[in-house]
Amino acid sequence: MSHGIPAVAFLGAGSMGGAILRGLIASGIPVDDGIRVTNRTAAKADALAELEGVTSIALESDPDGTARAIDGARIVIVGVKPYVVADLLDEIAPLLSDDAIVVSLAAGITLQQYEDRLGETAVVRSMPNTPSTVGRGVTGIAAGSRATTEHMSLVRTLFETVGSVVEVDGDDGIDAISTISGSGPAYVFLLIEQFVEAAKHQGFDDETARLLAEQTFIGATRLLESDEVDAAELRRRVTSPKGTTEKAVEVLQQADLAATFEAATDAAYTRAKELAAEG
Repeated sequence: MSHGIPAVAFLGAGSMGGAILRGLIASGIPVDDGIRVTNRTAAKADALAELEGVTSIALESDPDGTARAIDGARIVIVGVKPYVVADLLDEIAPLLSDDAIVVSLAAGITLQQYEDRLGETAVVRSMPNTPSTVGRGVTGIAAGSRATTEHMSLVRTLFETVGSVVEVDGDDGIDAISTISGSGPAYVFLLIEQFVEAAKHQGFDDETARLLAEQTFIGATRLLESDEVDAAELRRRVTSPKGTTEKAVEVLQQADLAATFEAATDAAYTRAKELAAEG
């Protein structure tokens, strides 16, 4: 049974920050002294103002809104666009509580870049993925040099409200997990796109092809989730010796999917490093 978490401030609540905000509220975990959230426009702020326990601040009408949001906040989540992060960190550095934990949602900005601007403040870098918006996310979290076990436990509790959490080692770990769970939904969607095209190739109309492909993927992942065995064993159970599935799987394996996926994730990792260097 959770004893709650301390006050949380969301600086910027786009799709990802908003998902975590809603997940935290839906979890029922009590938040001491409430949740504060800033957005640039009144329209975005108004959309969040109805949420229970949330103080929603529009920066266009409240220039001191960021300071108000982080006043007394223990967990400060930086959810603004990467190009805005440096200026925001300079603004909040002198205002943070002594025991604050700054959690980055920004891609391509290293722990060191945060720590250079925030002095002694504890920093945790995170890499959530888009299924977090439906409570089925995977989030990688990495501790900065000043983040303790207690800090990481609090951040883990926060992200577990929108899915699973994996602790990784530093920026390299975040870059690695970005190639799997971070970019991974795109790989799945690409496979489904191609499966839809294959169904159309077999003579199904667009609507039926989409239904067949999408629901087969959804059903298969539900089966994987509900069963005690891994994907390889479930595949074997579908693949009767000398049957039709065996022939299809042979063709797919001849395409050397293992090497293709390794090359794809390596390319993503290389690009993650390039983006950090550019920043």
